[in-house]
Amino acid sequence: MSLVIEELAVSVDGNQILESVSLEVGSGEVHALMGPNGSGKSTLSNALMGRPGYRITSGTVSIDGTDLLALNTAERAAAGLFLAMQHPTEVPGVLLVDVLSASLAGGEGLDEAVRAELEAINLDESFLERPLNLDLSGGEKKRNETLQLALLKPKYAILDEIDSGLDVDGLRLVSRRIEQATNDDGLGVLAITHFTRLLTELKADKVHILAKGRIAETGGAELADELEETGYARWVGEPEADEPVAADPFADPFA
Repeated sequence: MSLVIEELAVSVDGNQILESVSLEVGSGEVHALMGPNGSGKSTLSNALMGRPGYRITSGTVSIDGTDLLALNTAERAAAGLFLAMQHPTEVPGVLLVDVLSASLAGGEGLDEAVRAELEAINLDESFLERPLNLDLSGGEKKRNETLQLALLKPKYAILDEIDSGLDVDGLRLVSRRIEQATNDDGLGVLAITHFTRLLTELKADKVHILAKGRIAETGGAELADELEETGYARWVGEPEADEPVAADPFADPFA
């Protein structure tokens, strides 16, 4: 059982962002995806989830043997794919508790399960009665994403900088909860991050370096440690002064 990406190429607004990305995340595995700004990390996450504006120009993606690219976004979620967004969307007028109830079809024991998960990530119960992500801090939004992940129990989760906005205590709680899901539920994780601090609690089985639209290198956790020391020069070199760098127009320019 695995999420398999083979030679995936993606363009955005006519710009080729990903050239050929291949990797496989197995059930219960944690893969970290790291790379310089503009390398296409968020492009990959958005393309996998089916966000409009991201055009797959070649390659395949399957989830437990099912062609993911043949499904719309809702069907991809139903097939077991979850995206914790880098910048979670604010939804005025829609309460978090209503989102959870609709997503879980009001299943038995929902209240008990929600309370247990709120406690696990130290999120106050009052957040259930607030509009989804509205007027929340960055860390509160990421805890909200983690709450939904824990309750929905997807097969595979793409975490697009789940660590951004979290303080040390929040990062520890969120990382531990996701790590628990990999052990208890067989959750497969593709964690996009810039920093090794996320991997202190969320143990990576593999680390991938994304550079120039491709997976430039794959290794163990020690590869992330090397990045902390040396940066990305070994994989990207120094760009020519007149060499344009393709950027994702949907991406946060400050990320």
